[in-house]
Amino acid sequence: MARIDSMTSPSKAISVHEAVRALRTELDDRAADIEAARRVPRDVLDSLIDIGCFRLLLPLSHGGIEADLGSALSVFEELARADASVAWTVMIGALAWCDAASLPAPTFDDLFVGDRDVIVAGAFNPTGTIAPVEGGYVVSGRWAFVSGCQHASWLYGNCVEDVVDGRPKLRAAMFDPDEVVIEDTWNVSGLSGTGSHHFHVDDVIVPAARTFVPLVDPPCVDTAIVRIPTPALFALGIASVAIGTARGALDEVMRIARERVPLLEHEPVAANPHFHYELAAADTDVRAARALLMEVASHAWLTATAADPFSLEQRARLRATAVWATERAVATVEDAYRSGGGRAVYLDSSLQRRLRDMHALTQHFLVKRDTFTTAGAILAGQDVEVLVF
Repeated sequence: MARIDSMTSPSKAISVHEAVRALRTELDDRAADIEAARRVPRDVLDSLIDIGCFRLLLPLSHGGIEADLGSALSVFEELARADASVAWTVMIGALAWCDAASLPAPTFDDLFVGDRDVIVAGAFNPTGTIAPVEGGYVVSGRWAFVSGCQHASWLYGNCVEDVVDGRPKLRAAMFDPDEVVIEDTWNVSGLSGTGSHHFHVDDVIVPAARTFVPLVDPPCVDTAIVRIPTPALFALGIASVAIGTARGALDEVMRIARERVPLLEHEPVAANPHFHYELAAADTDVRAARALLMEVASHAWLTATAADPFSLEQRARLRATAVWATERAVATVEDAYRSGGGRAVYLDSSLQRRLRDMHALTQHFLVKRDTFTTAGAILAGQDVEVLVF
């Protein structure tokens, strides 16, 4: 494979995708170990870093590949086809720097200019407190669901700085890993390999230049990806992981169907007309979900590259698409699990693991079903006031 540094941006993105595809068999073979370890193993992480997964969307000016959104979603999907935990970890690590892009430019440059890969992890939920002091801010808090926190170069936590007219005024702070305490809390049913532990800080003094107001402070880098509203951006990333997981489930159920002969039957499941119907319907669902996801991602990318504002209607369609695509993927995995028969209930079954991963994924607030209500109200021309959309 040619050196990635010598390629154009589109060529680099294609190279990452091809390398991820080549890694898929290994990831599939190690999925059980990843789940048991509750994190991505260091050697696998190093391979993903070397491939360029975490630099996919970072701008060229800061050592990134600056891929388009659709190419990045395809990489997340490809990884999820093997293992959802690995895909989730990469997706979060490849996108989380977009929040940090609201830092002052000199701080962002200090974080991201250099030869090393910088991976950001953090939590949007404002469960910290922050107050001005001499030299910056004093921060205390505890944050949950911080995927990839054990290998992050920097971590951020969102805080409530004040309450104005009943609305919280937020400020996020960036922490060096030495300033935080990671709590071993990630004992869960699905996405077990993401290492999404809690972390806390107690009265840490953070320089003002390492803080920002999320969803308010403008990005300090001039690149298309940071112009896409971050809730929609992360929602699309989650949906791509869901679609990849569903495609992996269909891969597995087709393999099983060729081998499995049900009780009292004389032919394998693959010869059953009802299975043919269910398989075709599920395959069509996944392809339709992927097609719509890529369509709205393409439209979002065109808007971002043109530096045009995102209308509320466009945001509504982006968020609704992510939820719908995720739900179609969940239904596909559930159907695949049922088609897997009795062997699917065993812990070493990838169908059982994928089912648990998918139901963990749907708990994320960005793909909750009530998103349809907000999106529909916007499309109906109603006044909608939400803090995050």
